[in-house]
Amino acid sequence: MKKCTIIVPASSANIGPGFDSLGMAINRYLTLEVSKQPHWEFEQRSPFLPAFTSYEEHFIYQVALQVATTYQRVLPPCKVVVDSDIPLARGLGSSASAVIAGIELANQCCRLALTMEDKVQLATEIEGHPDNVTPALIGGFVITAKTNPEQIEYLKTPPLDLDIVLSIPTTELKTDDSRHVLPAKFTGDQAASASSICNVMIASLLTGHYELAGKMMEKDLFHEPYRAALIPNYQQIKDRAKQLGAYGTVISGAGPSMISFVPKGAGETIANKLQVILPEYDVAALHMDQQGLQANVQ
Repeated sequence: MKKCTIIVPASSANIGPGFDSLGMAINRYLTLEVSKQPHWEFEQRSPFLPAFTSYEEHFIYQVALQVATTYQRVLPPCKVVVDSDIPLARGLGSSASAVIAGIELANQCCRLALTMEDKVQLATEIEGHPDNVTPALIGGFVITAKTNPEQIEYLKTPPLDLDIVLSIPTTELKTDDSRHVLPAKFTGDQAASASSICNVMIASLLTGHYELAGKMMEKDLFHEPYRAALIPNYQQIKDRAKQLGAYGTVISGAGPSMISFVPKGAGETIANKLQVILPEYDVAALHMDQQGLQANVQ
């Protein structure tokens, strides 16, 4: 490899009742332009990327080094130009995208020939759960299950015939802070009710019953009732999106962004109307990325 371009999509996880198990890739991207040179160098070209003082501190480098070390390889020096339109700490999988970028950087530079299963396992071990990393790797809407520490099951659904509207605030919300408000335990009845809601939502999405899917999205019992107070304009966004024709609106990942499923072709109109209501937000009509990770090698 002399040069390589690595592209990783953003992702949204949970999707209401699918806590830590559902996710989808979204068409915003982290991009790396990689070229070999005698010494390491990282150059960043986006305000959405965290500051760093040396390449050893760069998270993507640290992930790449971890993967190379795992496979007993030496990571050769490169210049890495990083660009991103994925805002940090907004519930859009920015850390998952960086983890995948680091894995693929090691994969290309060290010629590891990692399979998709290898990448899913590595990314899950580093990130902690598969709901963001798996769709960012394979694209689309993905259902995941961590059946034991060494086994990740996942299924990519057929494309869904709907649009997505994201309402992204300027404020950040760290995932750890958002997890601290969640209960440590559920009763058997609570868990049964919460999982049945997720079952109906998935079945509705797969069969095209999007109004029922939207209804189930908004009936989560696992995390949204506990996180709602942390999300700016939580109820206002849900109510106004519904009035404008959205099927359902939920917290994107750990928040604070909100994601709406809307009828196909209505995304731009609904996003524009929400933007007027929420002038301090970045309201965007987006779609699911179906490709996932891309690596173009020269």
